[in-house]
Amino acid sequence: LLEKVEKVHQQNVETIRELLLDKLQTLLKDKASAGVSNNFGESLIGKGAKFNAKNLSVIDYQNVNPLGWTSDAKTDDQINTLLHNFNIRYNEELGRYKREKFNISIGDELPAGVLKLAKVYLAVKRKLKVGDKMAGRHGNKGIVAKIVRAEDMPFMEDGTPVDIVLNPLGVPSRMNLGQIYETILGWTGKVLGTRFATPIFDGASTDQIEQYCKDANIPRNGHTYLYDGETGERFHQKATVGVIYMIKLHHMVDDKMHARSIGPYSLITQQPLGGKAQFGGQRFGEMEVWALEAYGAANILQELLTLKSDDIFGRAKTYEAIVKGENIPKAGVPESFNVLVHELRGLGLDLKFD
Repeated sequence: LLEKVEKVHQQNVETIRELLLDKLQTLLKDKASAGVSNNFGESLIGKGAKFNAKNLSVIDYQNVNPLGWTSDAKTDDQINTLLHNFNIRYNEELGRYKREKFNISIGDELPAGVLKLAKVYLAVKRKLKVGDKMAGRHGNKGIVAKIVRAEDMPFMEDGTPVDIVLNPLGVPSRMNLGQIYETILGWTGKVLGTRFATPIFDGASTDQIEQYCKDANIPRNGHTYLYDGETGERFHQKATVGVIYMIKLHHMVDDKMHARSIGPYSLITQQPLGGKAQFGGQRFGEMEVWALEAYGAANILQELLTLKSDDIFGRAKTYEAIVKGENIPKAGVPESFNVLVHELRGLGLDLKFD
């Protein structure tokens, strides 16, 4: 099997090399060399020598210097591109060969007693739904909150409905102006049939954008009134309307949908495990805690940090109370407190409580 892989590899390399030689011979026909050397500075074809099939076929193209083959700059550029493409193709083939060789010599890790393993992958087309993640090209990612019929979408004065509505709160604090540029210039570009590039520190000025908007006969900076698709009434403020790329990301709600009532706990902290694969709970982070503190929701906070988390005795009693239809008991001491105490004892600090 290894011999077969080796043979296929040699054939593929030979095919790529023949293709390169064929193109080089066509390009360098009747041309004189300006001196061809390898990457170590050794001369391969002398200065003034005519290029031919014989002297071109003995060159090691993985280690040849691609610059200064002839006195013509345009021809040199073409040679440089040819050699660059050859090296890419060669490295791809080498990578494929090494992977196949590795798989044959090492083999796949299979469970004990399994001789062959067949895996079937299904390609499934999923329609966009609420909870799926989308993103523009400027880090402006987000979750689909609502999908409505085209006739219920906000529409412009000429009756054209918009395809997607983005929350404006995601723009100022992040300061990614690229999405604003893309929105406005996307619309002007669509009307004028023009492409735009606005690199950082050398982007389009406000005057230039306004001029393009004028040329395309679209509202200044894309600011236009939209009408409510459900009531038909005009919104009070103008909205920035334009044309942008929106891409569906791999994070889909079908893969992430998950719920837990009771489940596994961490051995040390005694807190619920995290993640769908572990049938874990949802992390209630410090920022969420601050939100409940701001509302003064002390009882919800206590329940989340004890009974629903690492109060071992309390959560057992809570489950019992729910089953029996009784009132939920008072919260006890969370296990994270004991973890802290043991950590301090490990540092030589003994804590006593009255």
